[in-house]
Amino acid sequence: MYKKNSASLFKAFVFAGTAAFAFALPKVASADNLSDALIGAYKSSGLLEQNRALLRVEDENVAAAVAGLRPIINWTITAKHRTSNTTASVNDITNNELSTGLNLSLLLFDGGATRLRQLAAQQTVLATRQSLINIEQQVLFNAVQAYVNVLLQNEIVRLQGNNLRLLQEELKASQDRFEVGEVTRTDVALAQSRLASARANLIESRGNLLEAKASYVEAVGNPIGSAAGAPPLPKRAASLSSAEAIANRNHPSLLAQQHTVKAADYSVEAARKGLGPNVKFIADVSTTVGISSTADSDTSGASITLTQPIYAGGALASALRSSMAIGDAARGQLITVQRAVTQDVAAAYVTLEAASASLVSSNESVRAAQVAFDGIREEATLGARTTLDVLQAEQDLLNALTSRVQSRANQATAAYALLQAQGLLTAEHLGLAVEIYDPTLYYNLVKGAPAQVSQQSRDLDRVLRALGKN
Repeated sequence: MYKKNSASLFKAFVFAGTAAFAFALPKVASADNLSDALIGAYKSSGLLEQNRALLRVEDENVAAAVAGLRPIINWTITAKHRTSNTTASVNDITNNELSTGLNLSLLLFDGGATRLRQLAAQQTVLATRQSLINIEQQVLFNAVQAYVNVLLQNEIVRLQGNNLRLLQEELKASQDRFEVGEVTRTDVALAQSRLASARANLIESRGNLLEAKASYVEAVGNPIGSAAGAPPLPKRAASLSSAEAIANRNHPSLLAQQHTVKAADYSVEAARKGLGPNVKFIADVSTTVGISSTADSDTSGASITLTQPIYAGGALASALRSSMAIGDAARGQLITVQRAVTQDVAAAYVTLEAASASLVSSNESVRAAQVAFDGIREEATLGARTTLDVLQAEQDLLNALTSRVQSRANQATAAYALLQAQGLLTAEHLGLAVEIYDPTLYYNLVKGAPAQVSQQSRDLDRVLRALGKN
């Protein structure tokens, strides 16, 4: 009986050491690398596609403003039938005419209101480009979170699986020791209870892993594959003040709001100019063919018209006051965005510092918990420790290991959150192996308001086909 008991204890001790060593081994990665996740998100994001289309809408608004300075030419065809009778004539007089002509209208002067609206539209385009970059940052950060969470849940499942196997061996050792009278039935029940709890935790961890993988598909656009490992940490700013300075120069939300303020200022000036006069040149040429008679005619004419609003029910003054209020609101929003960017950078920087410190502390906790577990387990084989002591030491080690992988995940997420807070979490800055979307390509083709039959319009059609939109 003594030999049987010793063999069981030795087997449990060897397994405990092996399991503890397995706890300490680095994780074998079971996910695509972070670059793959970021590339997938950048290529497949519907949110990015949506906002690129909205940017093209703003590009077209510039073209519409430019068109206001161009001549407007319309071709008209009119078919006219007229019947009349008089007291001096017994029969009705019928007159059928067909006329066609060209009408031309050209704005000569409006105090610069149309030009100011064009400048406002251009500033809105620049603001929308920055908003698109901000959306890009959100999309990429969601991919980072999804990737890191999959790694974390994979690691937790691995730890819970090792813990379950260790507790199974511990239960067997307790049953062997109970048979020889070294422990009570209570010790066996404790081991059984802890084993049942470990099974439940493993099932829960597997569920969390499945949920993390589903979130990855949502963020990246494809299921997670195999290989790769923990994401590399991006280089961070040397100090908080340095990080804030970078954000003040680069953050897209701040830059977008600055352009919005400029657009509002141009709109105020355009509304003010709208109170003044405008001058238009109008010309027309037409020909009329008499179908029921031989009365054909050709007409042409031209005129210059000056219009000065005198009273419009207060609508023009109201529009001016409204545009001024919009400008004030934009400047107020700029202050809010500036403060929010500074606060976000500070919070992200401190979070990263705390996560890094937590990882150092977690490493020390794992080292201490490992030493304690090894010692208590060895003492238990000599009868100096109870089963409860061993189970508690094992749980402390598991908690320390779990805390470490959580700290590692927190550090990675915080590092990329700081990058986002500085406005640097973009495909271009990260050097992703993707074709970077160029917002100027479409703009340069439409900013001159090309006509439907122009060469520029045909070039634009090719761009749209390349985008899959035509």
